[in-house]
Amino acid sequence: QVQLVESGGGLVQPGSSLRLACLVSGFTLEHYAIGWFRQAPGKEREGVSLISGGYNVSFYADSAKGRFTISRDNAKNTVYLQMNNLKPEDTAVYYCGRKRGTANWSRGELYDYWGQGTQVTVSS
Repeated sequence: QVQLVESGGGLVQPGSSLRLACLVSGFTLEHYAIGWFRQAPGKEREGVSLISGGYNVSFYADSAKGRFTISRDNAKNTVYLQMNNLKPEDTAVYYCGRKRGTANWSRGELYDYWGQGTQVTVSS
């Protein structure tokens, strides 16, 4: 049974950092790319970052470049999203999803499994 479980969200002040984790099970992590998406109230889900199944190639949305870093630990079946210098506009529910390949990574409809999401709130 394929499962993705996000954790690490919370309430933080602007300028703070958080590290989200996506623990996967039921498949071999190295065979799939894992992406992070977020959805703020009243907005569409948007792609934040993706890391490939092999070679650790990564992609970032413009809003994430320079502040967020995606990484993976295959031994722990976990993909991380390190988020630094958080801003109020980063407030959203963050989801991880599984995808074959890296093409069109920001299109959510190309992902076949998703986690339940973790809330990130950035507020003073």
